[in-house]
Amino acid sequence: MKLLIKNGRIVNPANNLEETFDILSENGIIKKIEKNITENSDVIINAKHKIVIPGLIDVHSHFRDPGETHKEDIISGCKAAETGGFTSIVCMANTNPVIDNEFVIKYIIDKAKKFSKVNIFPVASITKGMLGNELTEVGKLKKFGIVGISDDGKPVENASILRNSLLYSKMFNIPLFSHCERLDMTSGTVMNEGIMATSLGLIGAPNVSESAAIAADILIAESVNSKIHICHVSTKESVEIIRIAKKKGIKVTCETAPHYFSLTDEMVRGYNTNAKVNPPLRDHNDVLEIIKGLSDGTIDIIASDHAPHHEDDKNLPFCMAKCGIIGLETSLAIGMTFLVKKEKISLMELIKKMTLNPNKLINVDRGSIEVGKVSDITIFDEKEKWIVDAKKIKSKSKNSPFIGFELYGKVKYTIAAGEIIYKDD
Repeated sequence: MKLLIKNGRIVNPANNLEETFDILSENGIIKKIEKNITENSDVIINAKHKIVIPGLIDVHSHFRDPGETHKEDIISGCKAAETGGFTSIVCMANTNPVIDNEFVIKYIIDKAKKFSKVNIFPVASITKGMLGNELTEVGKLKKFGIVGISDDGKPVENASILRNSLLYSKMFNIPLFSHCERLDMTSGTVMNEGIMATSLGLIGAPNVSESAAIAADILIAESVNSKIHICHVSTKESVEIIRIAKKKGIKVTCETAPHYFSLTDEMVRGYNTNAKVNPPLRDHNDVLEIIKGLSDGTIDIIASDHAPHHEDDKNLPFCMAKCGIIGLETSLAIGMTFLVKKEKISLMELIKKMTLNPNKLINVDRGSIEVGKVSDITIFDEKEKWIVDAKKIKSKSKNSPFIGFELYGKVKYTIAAGEIIYKDD
């Protein structure tokens, strides 16, 4: 099959290209990137006045499959990904059963291949059952297709186990995704510590519960000269610590999620459970520092932290409601609206943090538009405004604080291995 994309403005961070070209894909591989390609093709897309980028890569999603498929499953999760322009998804390990053995890994990969063209890359848990006691068999599980290890949702509190897991991740050249949280400081908390928590009569988590854990994990990684990736950075102190570590040459990368550079804990007003997430939404000063970290390169990646929950999990008193926000269908548009349109970072930098840098982390040979590469491509209209409508969300769950928001940047086509898997009608 031949697919021809005409007149699109390619934004490709891998070679810093931002120019109008045609792209010819044949049998899932990019064959030509030139001006005015006239070759006969099975499908032609006119991308005039549109942005053509590598298929987005999300390094932090929760698809709830196996175990909680009433919230999300691999099929619905892939539909949400396609709608948001994502062609590659990293699934975190906190399923039920946990991704700590080859059978669960095989189940996820096989189901994804059967029902979708979206690339699904599982992450295995650091410890068996995510119980924090015994390391998983990292080398064995890498052979079955994992791209990293993480106990995300829980920190690895035992420093000796974390140190050994970093040694294993270094040995097998896969990243360790660290959920950094001091549980002794967050027990019983339900939102950010501050004026809003006080006014609502809720117990808040202090910023230091995250930043102290990040500092400790980075020091442990430095001691064994291992890479470490910090998940969902949310506080100004965390950004400052990572910035200092990078200047020292420590092998640390990090991610933040769209809600941490676009929303504050003001969203919790009225006990809005769709704004309940872990780490919690922070205050205005934290948001400013997250944006600064994205601008100066301290924060490498924007990841969705897509965390679907059924309405029954959110339609509860705030203290009882589950933490989590869905994000795959809105991540690109939130980045466009709150970063690019406000001139906080360039379009090139936004796309880099959602394609090239995620690929560098998990090393799956995606994230670039180049001749000879797999034709995973997303086409979007940077100027088109749209309103987030719960009725149109493809995820099984609708737990988004962005419902009703007007955003810029509408995905028009998502293409995986040269096949159109989503078209905006």
